[in-house]
Amino acid sequence: MKKLVAYFSASGTTKTVAEGLAKEISADLYEIVPEVPYTKDDLNWKNKNSRSSIEMKDASSRPAIGSAKVDDMNQYDVVFLMAPIWWYVYPHIANTFLESYDFAGKKIVLIGTSGMSGFGKTVEALKDSAPGAEIIEGVVVHSSKSVAKAKKAAEKYI
Repeated sequence: MKKLVAYFSASGTTKTVAEGLAKEISADLYEIVPEVPYTKDDLNWKNKNSRSSIEMKDASSRPAIGSAKVDDMNQYDVVFLMAPIWWYVYPHIANTFLESYDFAGKKIVLIGTSGMSGFGKTVEALKDSAPGAEIIEGVVVHSSKSVAKAKKAAEKYI
């Protein structure tokens, strides 16, 4: 079974967990890099005019991805999609990623990072972006030291 850990990281926490998870479960690793990187001011959720606040208010927002595409998504049976939780959902760049490929028949296991919140409506917010895929609420981890918790959740699907 071929596995991919695809992740978007705004502050570095998700990246640390994603890299550790990919190593632990012998998965390929893909970083979802925004075409326009997020600055600290962009990520200020307390500012209603920050980039992240504006994007998250608009469910149709699809920030562009600047990283090269995955060479052959068809080779993967399961994709572990990792991102921080913003406003109880994944950032909309996760939708951009899902809409860039055909995930029909694949399992997409979500592993989120968050300081406090859970998945909220993340699965529901991603379903239309990956028609025919099974999107599974995996686990939310709360620090970059949570690779073991992410691995335990991932092992159910590999």
